[in-house]
Amino acid sequence: MMKLESEVLARHLPLFANKSVLLFGDVRDHFAAEIRPLAKSVAVFSSYFDVARFDPTIEFGIDCHLSADLGVFYWTKNKQECQYQLLQWLSEASIGQELLVIGENRAGVRSVEKMLEPFGEIGKIDSARRCGLYHFKLDQVPAFDRQKFWKSYRLQSLNVFALPAVFSSAELDGGTQLLLSTFHKEDRLNGKVLDLGCGAGVIGASLKQQFPQIEITMSDIHAMAIESSRCTLVENQLSGRVVASDVFSHIDERFDLIVSNPPFHDGIDTAYRAVQELITQAKNHLNRGGELRLVANAFLPYPDLLDQAFGSHKVLAKSSKFKVYSVKV
Repeated sequence: MMKLESEVLARHLPLFANKSVLLFGDVRDHFAAEIRPLAKSVAVFSSYFDVARFDPTIEFGIDCHLSADLGVFYWTKNKQECQYQLLQWLSEASIGQELLVIGENRAGVRSVEKMLEPFGEIGKIDSARRCGLYHFKLDQVPAFDRQKFWKSYRLQSLNVFALPAVFSSAELDGGTQLLLSTFHKEDRLNGKVLDLGCGAGVIGASLKQQFPQIEITMSDIHAMAIESSRCTLVENQLSGRVVASDVFSHIDERFDLIVSNPPFHDGIDTAYRAVQELITQAKNHLNRGGELRLVANAFLPYPDLLDQAFGSHKVLAKSSKFKVYSVKV
């Protein structure tokens, strides 16, 4: 099933004829297959591992170094992430580079005009399916400085570093704060710990700092989160492993503790797929006596999922917005 954005692009198939095409940004369907018969070549780049892991031809990472006659950028809901990805790619392009930008109006795609106007000609060429399609031609190659996109803040003795669109990038969120409050020095946490959906690395790095004896693994689907967590560990002189994994897709070992502040937003819509997989598959990745501890918005139906998978659950802490759940095997 094609996304709304791809349905709009499909109205302009002649634009892809006999050209090398690069799809990047929030690419989440099989539009590449639709245009391969027309184009000279089609490449796909994604910063999201839940997309890239299903297709070995998709290049996964932060910075895209692939060139093409025509770039096609799928707008994400995070303006700074879009700015990072567009300027990074255009900084390596040549004068005259053509680019299409497609996105939903509710995601703020209109702001691409102001974003790219200093560097070339940009104009809307279609409006349909609640989306806007823009054509851009590069006149002036932008300078790109990744360092300008980094944010940092201090959490007690921990320095947290994050790139755009990474959870807890600007400050500690209330859910994570409540979750971390349930860990105490007297707990004497030991063994192997997995911070699943690590974001900027706040949970994993905080636990490693508080309990130096643990072996910490951190995972996320977002390349920017992976890079942010690595930076947070390095800058705080903490050892740990950070991996790309879609929930447990690329995690084989077992842990004594799995801890998470799992996301429940997918793009602009709410989705529970990742949390359901986390809860239902956690047993297969916990040692005997191991624990799954997670925080969630209080209104979400996680207690039922936890009871179905583990038989029962405990609430370790709660606030007006969040609850911290614990289950053990």
